Amino acid sequence: MKSTPQAQDSAASGIISGSRHVDHRDLAARALRMAGGLAALGVGQGDCVAILMRNDIPFLVASYGAIALGAFAVPINWHFKADEVGYVLRDSGAKVLVAHADLFRAVGGAIPRGLPVLAVETPPEIIAAYGIDPTDGRVPAGVQEFEAWLAAQTPHESPPLPPTLSMIYTSGTTGHPKGVKRRAMTPEEEKAMDAIRNLVFGMKPGCRTAVTGPLYHSAPNAFGLRAGRMAERLVLMPRFEAEELLALIERERIDALFMVPTMFVRLLKLPAAVRRKYDLSSLRHVIHAAAPCPAEIKQAMIDWWGPVIYEFYGSTESGPVTFVASAEALKKPGTVGRLAPGAEIKILDEAGSEVPPGEVGEVYSRISAYSDFTYHNFPEKRREIERDGFITSGDVGYFDADGYLFLCDRKRDMVISGGVNIYPAEIEAVLLAMQSVADCAVFGVPDDEYGEALMAVIEPVNGARVDLAQVRAELSQKLADYKVPRTIEVRASLPREDSGKIFKRRLRDPYWEGVRRKI
Repeated sequence: MKSTPQAQDSAASGIISGSRHVDHRDLAARALRMAGGLAALGVGQGDCVAILMRNDIPFLVASYGAIALGAFAVPINWHFKADEVGYVLRDSGAKVLVAHADLFRAVGGAIPRGLPVLAVETPPEIIAAYGIDPTDGRVPAGVQEFEAWLAAQTPHESPPLPPTLSMIYTSGTTGHPKGVKRRAMTPEEEKAMDAIRNLVFGMKPGCRTAVTGPLYHSAPNAFGLRAGRMAERLVLMPRFEAEELLALIERERIDALFMVPTMFVRLLKLPAAVRRKYDLSSLRHVIHAAAPCPAEIKQAMIDWWGPVIYEFYGSTESGPVTFVASAEALKKPGTVGRLAPGAEIKILDEAGSEVPPGEVGEVYSRISAYSDFTYHNFPEKRREIERDGFITSGDVGYFDADGYLFLCDRKRDMVISGGVNIYPAEIEAVLLAMQSVADCAVFGVPDDEYGEALMAVIEPVNGARVDLAQVRAELSQKLADYKVPRTIEVRASLPREDSGKIFKRRLRDPYWEGVRRKI
């Protein structure tokens, strides 16, 4: 793996992380050595290889090596505490753990006895991005260092097995996270999946892209692994920084990206002079998903970046089931699109009956061309979310008369106040459009009279002062009075993952603990 003081020259192809660069030929060779080494450690078809790393080149190497053996790469959320990491390692039955040295140090006591560990020295760009003590980034004595181990392995030479996808552990609303495990793909399924994902991700040979979100999440993982083999150049960002992304787009002539709406919000909060500073004309396809995107935010991004903004809706379990381009999004503000190729969606009421256009119900979907999935070790949980082969992630929405899907909120986040259904996502969209608001969460808290009352928690932009009276006034101008939260708080930061998803239950659950004890 080559290293140079700055980003590689613009003619080079391959993967870049900080000052390091690996070309496609070297990446493929490293992946085969990885596969050979994993096989020597006893990893075979259907086994699991756990990866506890931030965005880094060895993350891709470990994933590709597992795939070559017909095994499952299992990315672990590196925000997890030791007990949470230990649970995933035990539940997945991982045969090997590949981990950044600093993360290994933090969870070492939770690693099952006898599990082989390959520790990757935490690279300088990650040390800098997260303020890690450089000493913690070094591989501890007595632990196998990844690069030395990899160099000593014999490349895997057996014919490739049916390909697998990473087994992603969902964050889980209650209890432990669950591993979403798809069976190995048939050639027909692989072809169908490739076609759908290339369309949605805007991926094509020779594209230039970057991974802006954490590779332990399903969409960035699928995007990154595909780009690592298809893109002329893939840049791994250690973490998302708004202005740094703009500079990267200009410097590397990036044309395709996967992003989440929170990133849009942070970009739009940059000073106008900073936003005008960079040449973004190379952008061709910017796809976003993972969380609701307020129509005003999408409009502002299209005004700035042009009609290159696309969106898909789906989940780790379903894959991308809708798709929408900029022109349609402007024509139908708030839509997450129409059916993606091969996808089917039903909107069902509580009784399981399909509702007509315009009527709200729970969203169930499937892509018949995709290989089916189960929850690893919990097949009964798969059955709980299924109706006649269609599955749900708990989203509530409706189709309009033209076949465009609109989401109201997640079923579990819906607030019922005085018998009225209120969807927090609608209120959050109005809050996010305010200049002083960097992020927010709206949820229900106990109320003696109405059962639930609305509460909002706001994270201000760069510690700015938030005028709550003005916030209420703006909400009242755009929303019915019953949708204006009774309580609004300002907090310096909100609990959330790098994907932009807020851990809303961490905000909400303390208010309900006393109620649950009474029950």
